[in-house]
Amino acid sequence: MSTFVLDKEAFVRRIKRLYTEWKAPSIGHDDGLTNLDCIMSLVGSEDDVIYSKSMAMQIWLLGYELTDTISVFASDAIYFLTSKKKIEFLKQVQNITEEGLPEIKLLVRDRTDKDKGNFEKLIKSIQNSKKGKRLGVFTKDSFPGEFSEAWKQSLMAAKFEHVDISTTVAYLMCPKDESEINNIRKACLVSMDVFNKYLKDEIMDIIDSDRKVKHTKLSDGCESAIGDKKYTSGLDPQLLDMAYPPIIQSGGAYSLKFSAASDKNTLHFGVIVCSLGARYKSYCSNISRTFLVNPTEPMKENYTFLINVQEEILKLLAPGTKLCEVYEKTLAYVRKEKPSMVENLTKSFGFAMGLEFRENSIVIGPKCQALIKKNMIFNLHVGISNLNNPEAADKEGSTYALFVGDTVLVGEQSPGSVMTPSKKKIKNIGIFIKDDSEEEDVDDKKAAKEDQSTEILGRSKRNAVLESKLRNEINTEEKRKEHQRELAQQLNERAKERLAKQGNSKEVEKVRKNTVSYKSISQMPREPEVKGLKLYVDKKYETVIMPVFGIQVPFHISTIKNISQSVEGEYTYLRINFFHPGATMGRNEGGLYPQPEATFVKEVTYRSSNLKEHGEVAPPSSNLNNAFRLIKEVQKRFKTREAEEREKEDLVKQDTLILSQNKGNPKLKDLYIRPNIVTKRMTGSLEAHTNGFRYISVRGDKVDILYNNIRSAFFQPCDGEMIILLHFHLKYAIMFGKKKHVDVQFYTEVGEITTDLGKHQHMHDRDDLAAEQAERELRHKLKTAFKSFCEKVELMTKSIVEFDTPFRELGFPGAPFRSTVTLQPTSGSLVNLTEWPPFVITLDDVELVHFERVQFHLRNFDMIFVFKEYNKKVAMVNAIPMNMLDHVKEWLNSCDIRYSEGVQSLNWQKIMKTITDDPEGFFDQGGWTFLDPESGSEAENESAESEEDEAYNPTDAETDEESDEDSEYSEASEDESDDSDEDLGSDEESGKDWSDLEREAAEEDRNHDYQTEDKRNGKFETKKTSKHSKHSRGEREEQRSSSHSKKHKSNSSSSSSHLKSSSSKHGSSSSPSKTSKDKYHNRDKHHSSSSSGHKSSGNSKDKDRKRGRDDSRDNGHKSKKSRH
Repeated sequence: MSTFVLDKEAFVRRIKRLYTEWKAPSIGHDDGLTNLDCIMSLVGSEDDVIYSKSMAMQIWLLGYELTDTISVFASDAIYFLTSKKKIEFLKQVQNITEEGLPEIKLLVRDRTDKDKGNFEKLIKSIQNSKKGKRLGVFTKDSFPGEFSEAWKQSLMAAKFEHVDISTTVAYLMCPKDESEINNIRKACLVSMDVFNKYLKDEIMDIIDSDRKVKHTKLSDGCESAIGDKKYTSGLDPQLLDMAYPPIIQSGGAYSLKFSAASDKNTLHFGVIVCSLGARYKSYCSNISRTFLVNPTEPMKENYTFLINVQEEILKLLAPGTKLCEVYEKTLAYVRKEKPSMVENLTKSFGFAMGLEFRENSIVIGPKCQALIKKNMIFNLHVGISNLNNPEAADKEGSTYALFVGDTVLVGEQSPGSVMTPSKKKIKNIGIFIKDDSEEEDVDDKKAAKEDQSTEILGRSKRNAVLESKLRNEINTEEKRKEHQRELAQQLNERAKERLAKQGNSKEVEKVRKNTVSYKSISQMPREPEVKGLKLYVDKKYETVIMPVFGIQVPFHISTIKNISQSVEGEYTYLRINFFHPGATMGRNEGGLYPQPEATFVKEVTYRSSNLKEHGEVAPPSSNLNNAFRLIKEVQKRFKTREAEEREKEDLVKQDTLILSQNKGNPKLKDLYIRPNIVTKRMTGSLEAHTNGFRYISVRGDKVDILYNNIRSAFFQPCDGEMIILLHFHLKYAIMFGKKKHVDVQFYTEVGEITTDLGKHQHMHDRDDLAAEQAERELRHKLKTAFKSFCEKVELMTKSIVEFDTPFRELGFPGAPFRSTVTLQPTSGSLVNLTEWPPFVITLDDVELVHFERVQFHLRNFDMIFVFKEYNKKVAMVNAIPMNMLDHVKEWLNSCDIRYSEGVQSLNWQKIMKTITDDPEGFFDQGGWTFLDPESGSEAENESAESEEDEAYNPTDAETDEESDEDSEYSEASEDESDDSDEDLGSDEESGKDWSDLEREAAEEDRNHDYQTEDKRNGKFETKKTSKHSKHSRGEREEQRSSSHSKKHKSNSSSSSSHLKSSSSKHGSSSSPSKTSKDKYHNRDKHHSSSSSGHKSSGNSKDKDRKRGRDDSRDNGHKSKKSRH
């Protein structure tokens, strides 16, 4: 025992607390120490006893459990009776002399007389302490053994009045000091690791593989996991133990008590309640969670309500509050929100925890009058039992219970701090599985419905089969669209509610502070220049005193806009321009001038001679020269100070950093900071303290970042990067390097960023291989160090600061600023941290995302982020590859963010100004639905265009006015019309026999021969149908200008307009208003007219144009299919 070190400071501090409470009781709800004469504690040697007040008090005072030891706390001395080895350990505190600390006397056990002499000394010391009658003991503690029994006999013979002090001592030990909190925090970390890394994964694996595993086996696995280094966070396994046997319950049999035990039933895939807790250095922790497998909506609602109840209790845990009041207020909250759940709630909501897992006298229940104190630790748990699930598939799932518990530390203010911050929202604990048979049934039903709909619409069976083959591909897109429709509905409603809560809060115009040169005439300088009516610059008050009509008039430097000096002949001119209303054209001058209607001086010009008169040292103009120089100097200094004040005026005052003197603070060395503190790049160290980080450069510059000012913290490892970094995105800007910064980054390089191309390199060069190996080792070392730093900070800050790591595999290229970078999503943001300036978008701030320039012939598209705060400027990412569109959509959809797309780039500055000017009118007109390509406004425009197309019947003149230069437009429309004819007429063409097809082919060959012969003879003929008048080439040339304006109304015309242009160009007798069926009956006629139409072109380019037209028709046909 002599090798063990006893914490003397903690021993003295805690003994003083015990004696102070004994002499002057301060515990209002319990008077256990009142009128006591002496206190006694006995710890036996029974291994089966896990928790007892005697053991807890002994560990609390000494730090270790000493078996077969008697402790007597008399008024004038403290006695310890134990074995010789333990006495050697206790000698560390024997000679401590502190005010208020009694003398410590050590008695070594004497086995020759079975300690009778020692017992007599202890009995005598008790009798000499005060009145020697009332003895404070722990009545519930009972240790078997010869030593314990002999001491009990001696006490009985002495006939002392025994008083139970368990409750008082428990309350005395409840507020924990820093070392105790650290021990409990480590125990909590182990509990979370065993729960998250072992139990949770094990349950998921059992469900995935559909195995049958008993509750007891899972419980035993948790106990064995605590000895595995994977789950102990680097702590000594010998100092770890389970606080109680882990409890796993499922299948309808639930007991929401920590005295319950895991039964031998197999795990039921329904509601699974799990509780476990680890001990570190005898300090306990606990975590309780409920897994929901395929939960119904009522189950989700009940679970969410349970989490809200726990959050409500956390808010009530404040120092000075009675525990019974916490219980009553929580009960009132439940009665208000869900009265039906009152009967199903657990009878208490937690208890104090520390060296003992459960302190029965300090419970969050209806009868406990104990006051909450700072640094108390509670096992805060709340549960709902005997709930019914009518949708259950089996009997075991028809009854279920919900249970959530955490280890909570009471701080200076509410709410309490959760020390086991394992995620417990429904998305984190919900397990959603689907049987293959169910999926097949759903697909079969969908297929049946689609087949019915296709038959009603008149589609062939072949198309239905094709759709069934592509159903799996289309299904994802349909689900995404459906989800986006839901988000679109929610978007406008939430935005309305948010704007209604904000009210009509408008930004107050900043009034320019009125600068006064001198508050009284007594402050005016008495210099000779002032008396001599010369220009004088007062540097102290930043004022220029000018003579005006023989009077010295002071002008503050802020009123001077600019000055100019010129020399003309014998005179020097100094012109001084002042600020006045109207001087800044096009700018809003509101607030700049307190009295804008007053009379202002615009400019003043002074003239002075350059000639030096007899007897003078300097010419008169030297005053103007000196004034010009000084005014410039003062003006520069004033503007610099004003700029610094403008930088600082929006700054939110930060709390003072509390430095921790603990040598074990998380720390990283040799880090660079971005942005740089000074121009030159310097290294420094980053250290975590009590309430924030401090970065100290090698030059001594300091940058403090407080935990409560960190909005998002990111850790980006060096996988695929040349730097490894920590990035902090702040709530409010901080000032360093004379500038405000919202993003601060600390990084170090892991390899050579620049490569010497002139160096001769060989693949098998030993130096290169050694360098690569060294770089790999460095990467691993840095990654481990940074990760360890992050974990320590999260633990130290109780997860106030949580580091998020970007998902590199979800990244996509884009250009948020000038250069293209890789944008990587995190769990709550979209970031690029490698390049500077950084790009950080917090997804919680995003209202919606709009994609611009989404057209298939373009390679890239743009991405616009619209924020919930409409006054904030939208964020834009340019040049995202088109093949990443679906990837980005899928990511946004999974994040529940509404997106829309369009072909044009919008003027977002005007759009947002329109919205902020009249938000109510914007949402009354449909809100953000105007971005939807399928919105009502666009549908109306399309219908209007189609009506115009149908009403427009081209004449023969207009048909022939199409010039040869416009052939590619007409050919494109012709191709599209042909394609549409082929698509629409697929049913009839499939019914043609071979003779019809041969006749058409022969006619095409004959027309081709005619055309070739005509070209060879130099003849140009034009064949027209009877319905079209003949026009000469000259007439067409004369009317080209009029026809050019009538060609194509827009690039995005409907299919009817394409059909119209093709029929008019080829001279078809059918009008555009005729149905497709009529066209198909006149197909022979249409082909003959089209062939004659080709002949009429009559120049040498016809052959090339026909080839180009055929190629374009093929290409257009293919592109059209790809679009569909």
